[in-house]
Amino acid sequence: MTRDQLAGRIAEVTPAGFGALALDVFRYQAANNQIYAQYLELLRVNPRTVHRRTDIPHLPIALFKSYRLRSGDWQPVQTFTSSGTTGAATSRHDLRDADWYRDNAARTFERQYGPLRGRAVLALLPAYLERGGSSLVFMARDFMDRSGHPDSGFFLDNLPELAARLARLRETRTPTLLLGVSFALLELAERFPQPLGDALVMETGGMKGRRRELTRRELHAHLIGAFQVPAIHSEYGMTELLSQAYAPAHGRFYPAPTLSVTPRDITDPLCPAPRGRSAALNLTDLANLDTISFIASDDLGRVYADDSFEVLGRLDHSDIRGCNLLVSALA
Repeated sequence: MTRDQLAGRIAEVTPAGFGALALDVFRYQAANNQIYAQYLELLRVNPRTVHRRTDIPHLPIALFKSYRLRSGDWQPVQTFTSSGTTGAATSRHDLRDADWYRDNAARTFERQYGPLRGRAVLALLPAYLERGGSSLVFMARDFMDRSGHPDSGFFLDNLPELAARLARLRETRTPTLLLGVSFALLELAERFPQPLGDALVMETGGMKGRRRELTRRELHAHLIGAFQVPAIHSEYGMTELLSQAYAPAHGRFYPAPTLSVTPRDITDPLCPAPRGRSAALNLTDLANLDTISFIASDDLGRVYADDSFEVLGRLDHSDIRGCNLLVSALA
């Protein structure tokens, strides 16, 4: 099956057809992604013998730091990069088609929250705006373009202006999305607490080393108290994914139609784990058609029968020796 045929199916994927499509994407990437082909060879996995989605091997996410993972021969229009400490290796994810990413991200958001058109999109993303290559900034900018609202915009450290704009939007009852990194939302809540009415407040997680880490429940309690909203929403995304998941309150994430999360054993990267229990998270992102769709993440969480999931933290790499050995073999 050709790349264009797969892309057409991915854009219209349904839960019922996800498994069969994942197998077709697996065969395409096994034949067209050199690093993934080497990984399968190390595992002694013949792609022709893989007939169940549960048997598809997931590539360790750390390899995004060492390789340009591309399926097929093409040149990127953009490269997303992860944040990292000085001198540390960062993940790189090449993008073949900017509209492919934009359309998939917008469909996912609007599927859960309704139209972007006419909604003021305010992005409080200092840690991301201070560097280049952020996929989150790229997505937020597209959301602003789609909204068409004159009050949409990015905010770095100009919290007084943001607070004033939020107050004005509440007074005019304008549908509003406040998307922010956790530490910046906390600072806004402490310095400028105010009722935000029906505004959708969404955190992207992470303190980026700027504040004490809080549990998601603690974070949401602080923000709910300061902004007097019924709930704080969460976004799950990363440099290595072209799909997102959203949690409508502190609790479970619901993935995009193109994204599926499955549990794997914490100590054995090739062994699945039961749903409902703490496990490492495998990510199958069909939107990553042109890079790699099958990713063994470093996140720890729980996956439930309805395909929703929780994120509980990060794995201790001392416990995943098998995965580390495979990474070393490819390096």
